[in-house]
Amino acid sequence: MSNSQSEIRPIPQEAFDWYDEYAHGLIDRRTFMSRLSGLAAIGFSMSALTAALMPDYAKAEQVSFNDSDIRATYVTFPSPEGHGEGRGYLVTPAGLEGPAPAVLVVHENRGLNPYIKDVARRLAKAGYVAFAPDALYPAGGYPGNDDDGRAMQRELDRSKIENDFIAAAKFLKAHPSSNGRLGAVGFCFGGYIVNLLAAVIPEELNAGVPFYGTPAAAELRGHVKGPLMIQFAELDQRVNATWPDYEKTLMANDADYVAYFYPGTNHGFHNDSTGRYDPEAAELAWTRTLEFFAQHL
Repeated sequence: MSNSQSEIRPIPQEAFDWYDEYAHGLIDRRTFMSRLSGLAAIGFSMSALTAALMPDYAKAEQVSFNDSDIRATYVTFPSPEGHGEGRGYLVTPAGLEGPAPAVLVVHENRGLNPYIKDVARRLAKAGYVAFAPDALYPAGGYPGNDDDGRAMQRELDRSKIENDFIAAAKFLKAHPSSNGRLGAVGFCFGGYIVNLLAAVIPEELNAGVPFYGTPAAAELRGHVKGPLMIQFAELDQRVNATWPDYEKTLMANDADYVAYFYPGTNHGFHNDSTGRYDPEAAELAWTRTLEFFAQHL
């Protein structure tokens, strides 16, 4: 089979599953590439496979950092229970007159990459004060590639990272540009952080949207009140397996929540820089997210 023929074949689902395992530290890079080479042996080109699975952040700019409708800068915030100080990407609507609702944007398990920064810009374009912290700031910041970013985040103290995001949420809620209404949206690890915030600062978080994120520890979930909009990828077996127990707790809490499963999508379907991106599902999920924030913030 020629490379041109292999290029148009759909990437097998197992390749996406392997990437998810690799991205979340369940297998190492050597194992991941070895498995991909098995697909290459039956006619798939390695270039097509890696292009479909690895991020291309040149694609992740729906809103330019030069857009005249927004203003972006980096700011630090105190985090006494975390790493002492955090830093993030603050984006506000241009010409903001008076305070506006604020949304914390939480990255995946690899630091503040260009896709997450673009999500913050999209929110500012929609009229929100958006703040995207970088968990890797204590280690020098996002290094420019996801492999190194994942390794760096694994080396940092998990509980301190969590406390950094709690501190960031409180910092944003009290920011002079914020009207005190706080939302949060996060992806993968960031989805977990949104669920964590809903559990540990339920009175301060006015709306949370976790995308394919696992719940907070069982002993914390009893505090979750919502409102939450919980977004799932249908093919994301790892995260979806945690939902039945989490939903039981939410129901027992009489929490305000809604959950959506997007058919045929993989973990990461909202990320427009990879082959897992599903434009139709991503657009629907994002439209629902903005409507949810408009309702509660």
